[in-house]
Amino acid sequence: MTNFIACHEMDIMKTTKRAMRRIIMVKAIAVDMDGTFLDSKKTYDKLRFEANFTELRNRDITFIAASGNQYAKLKSIFGDRDMYFISENGAVIYKGNELYNYKSFNRQVFQQVVDYLNMNQSIDQLVICGLKSAYILKHTSEAFKEDTRFYYHQLKEIDSLQQLPEDDYVKIAFNINRETHPNVDEEVATQFSNDIKLVSSGHDSIDIIMPNMTKGQALKRLLDKWGMSSSELMAFGDANNDKDMLAFAKHSYVMENSHDEELFNIASAVAPSNDKQGVLTIIEQEVLKK
Repeated sequence: MTNFIACHEMDIMKTTKRAMRRIIMVKAIAVDMDGTFLDSKKTYDKLRFEANFTELRNRDITFIAASGNQYAKLKSIFGDRDMYFISENGAVIYKGNELYNYKSFNRQVFQQVVDYLNMNQSIDQLVICGLKSAYILKHTSEAFKEDTRFYYHQLKEIDSLQQLPEDDYVKIAFNINRETHPNVDEEVATQFSNDIKLVSSGHDSIDIIMPNMTKGQALKRLLDKWGMSSSELMAFGDANNDKDMLAFAKHSYVMENSHDEELFNIASAVAPSNDKQGVLTIIEQEVLKK
């Protein structure tokens, strides 16, 4: 009898805890793009999103695109909606069409990292990301250029990475060829341990960013500005560069399709896969209560 009562009390506590979670007010939703919001064909259900976005706005819930992508790429996905864009893995924040906040590398340190990869490691296929534009070398392959144009809508070709245009630089992006450079990520991280942080969106796609300029840090800056806490934040992600964002948000969801096992231990729940429009499903079920 005692065991039955104890079990019953535990069930009540669990039910109460679930109910408490349901009534916690979500005031902001941060969403990664590739592998999370976008499906495998790099698109999403626009009509369904528009209905959800309108209802979120009516409830004063802020929608935030949080991505390693360039701001211009994010704008091409969402258009002129009144929302926030965390781009370049946290370095650059826009509110609609307006630059809201950004932080750039020390120019001397940035050039040293570029030179290390380009000259010491002989890597030409680098995307050098500035606030005004991204830059690649003219002599790189057409396949590389085409792939880069898909993700960087503001892109210029230049003759040399040792004479970079005047810009505020926020990121270096490249894909590791493990056959030719098996440990380059570890080597560059060791060489510049105090000045850079490496994050990945998967498949050996590496972004070199500033320490403390991650998606999670960008969200903290926004929430502090708005007078909100992480208990009012919902976040979705699928890759290594989403890790601190999911750890920061009280209501965090790793996508079912994620290949990063660590995220399943960090996130508070699992969302249906990106090909099932999992982000919209969770927003409808847990926030809009449809």
